[in-house]
Amino acid sequence: MTKILVYAVSFLGVIVSSATAEVLPQQGSLSDLKIPQFIDIAHRGASGYVPEHSQASTVMAHAMGADYIEQDIQLTRDSVPVVLHDEVLDYITDVSQVFPEKHRPDGHYYVVDFSLAELKQLSITPRHKDYELVYPKRFANTEVRFPIQTLDEQLKLIHELNRSREENTGIYVEIKSPRWYQQQGYDATAAVMSVLAQNGYHDTMATPIYLQSFDPEVLRRLKREFNWEQPLIQLIGDNDWGMSDVDYSSMRTSAGLEAVKSYAEGIGLWLSHALEGVKEGQPQWSTVLDTADKKGLDVHVYTLRADDLPEGVESHSQLRQWLRAAGVEGAFTDFPDQK
Repeated sequence: MTKILVYAVSFLGVIVSSATAEVLPQQGSLSDLKIPQFIDIAHRGASGYVPEHSQASTVMAHAMGADYIEQDIQLTRDSVPVVLHDEVLDYITDVSQVFPEKHRPDGHYYVVDFSLAELKQLSITPRHKDYELVYPKRFANTEVRFPIQTLDEQLKLIHELNRSREENTGIYVEIKSPRWYQQQGYDATAAVMSVLAQNGYHDTMATPIYLQSFDPEVLRRLKREFNWEQPLIQLIGDNDWGMSDVDYSSMRTSAGLEAVKSYAEGIGLWLSHALEGVKEGQPQWSTVLDTADKKGLDVHVYTLRADDLPEGVESHSQLRQWLRAAGVEGAFTDFPDQK
């Protein structure tokens, strides 16, 4: 649940009382006061501790007090939205052991080539590449079974955890690779919106919610075709990733962010595009943060990892506090307990 700070203003300064015990420094005048709000978004759940997007990762993130839990969405062969980050199963499941021959000519096992019943036979594993763990200090036991979740299953799980724990943890859904799925004959956006509607995200909202995408046309379509009125986040990647024909460098300019403002409430900014470095112990920020602020766009930065910190950053907590002090409204983190 997003933490609400209660402020008492006096002529002697600003006194802040908060359930999170965070205190603002004395301010010269009320006009100088910028009320800090910062949301912690569990990146693929509590993925720093258990395999990403697993049910255990969802439950742990909820218990750790994440404000939002992220859902990356892929589609099955029978058009069911499932909570997985990659289009392929190679690096996050035991698919090569269970269905060794079910790969495409390029050698990859694509989610969309499997029915939901087939995916339910797999187990999510610690992320690996070339038979090596990407994060060797994290959960590594591949004998523990973690079934793949559908979006519907994860929403019902979060709703019930909210009820039983008297919380209001939100969801943060990314519609992945919509153009690629269109080439395969699928409508990823419509499939996601159907599940959301079935779970109470239509006339009223079952929980707080953000929808995000790297594809601006997806976000425009959500407003135009689905009459979506909840916050939309334009994810901004790096052109060097070669993931899209979208010019993300131009998107980070004043003109680019002005265009984003016409259809989105905020941007999801790569950490390296926000923090340019650390000099003499002080963070050096990109001008994109100031530009986004002037445009009235919220900034949610991805991704904070306690075991993979930028050079010059001493801890996850320090990085989080730096971002917060810089005016960033939230961050995706693999470690939602580390405030």
